[in-house]
Amino acid sequence: MSWVAALAVTVLVAAGLTRYMVAMPGRSFAGPLAPLDGAAAARRDRLRAHVEMLGGRIGERSVWRPDALAAAAEYIATTWHDAGYRVGRQAFMAAGREVMNLHVERTGSDPVRVVVIGAHYDSVLGSPGANDNASGVAAILELAAQFRTSAPAVTLRFVAFVNEEPPFFLTWDMGSRRYARHCRDAGERVVAMLSLETIGCYLDLPGSQHYPGPFRLLYPGTGNFVAFVGNLRSRALVRRCVGAFRRATLFPSEGAAPPGYLPGVFWSDHWAFWREGFPAVMVTDTAPFRYRHYHSVDDTPDKLNYDRMTRVVGGLGHVVTELAGAPPSPLAHDTE
Repeated sequence: MSWVAALAVTVLVAAGLTRYMVAMPGRSFAGPLAPLDGAAAARRDRLRAHVEMLGGRIGERSVWRPDALAAAAEYIATTWHDAGYRVGRQAFMAAGREVMNLHVERTGSDPVRVVVIGAHYDSVLGSPGANDNASGVAAILELAAQFRTSAPAVTLRFVAFVNEEPPFFLTWDMGSRRYARHCRDAGERVVAMLSLETIGCYLDLPGSQHYPGPFRLLYPGTGNFVAFVGNLRSRALVRRCVGAFRRATLFPSEGAAPPGYLPGVFWSDHWAFWREGFPAVMVTDTAPFRYRHYHSVDDTPDKLNYDRMTRVVGGLGHVVTELAGAPPSPLAHDTE
């Protein structure tokens, strides 16, 4: 084979692999966003209140600020209890202190199959963590309330993870690592896991979106979209989530299923579920590739765009409905 032919084959293979990783069903929404209606505005106010409590009044929360970490856990548990759930806890020791994951669920007609919707409630040292990740926690609190009276075909489980941030990230003391292993040991079949990770920053300025490596050639340069990110083995789940979101939600969205070792692709709790062989997707505003206050003292509640975050959470309601086989709640239509 000549070098020209070899080059042509290489280009074709690369193009095919790229398409495999980035091709998604439907089209990302483009155009002006309609004003929020009354129900959606109420949802926005609830999301803001959760973020202001976790990322404002409580603030920085980690094992090195144990009172704040405990206060965050208590707030999450109380919110779920008030919504009518029985709250489960998975406690373990890390850095000489007891920490815990919290979870609630709606048991499905097939209880062995489980859809996990999770977010970490700790923050990195030195940051109040409003976007990272009070925004994700606010979303799972709102979604859990939405599905409280649903009748899913599979079990819907909402989980607040501890210890996602360094120095626990990618270690056995990462809360989601413990939880994913528990699911495996219990013989549960996690058919989908959604990790909600920094979902509050949306920018309309051209050039506001950045990417690692070659992704800048494949995706928009304006940071106004929500991203669904998985690895190659989770490609079917990524496509299913993007398809469900786009069919029902008038908000920009992008999806990708590249190799999981690439920078940014594995940077949250979905990684722990990959380790146990479960399909998992991160839902994110892309964090440091867009949000200039990432992991800083300036990650405060006033930096988030709650109107757009509300639209994303509304769209995620449609995604969860499809994954769980649950009848849609009226709240799932708040942002249309």
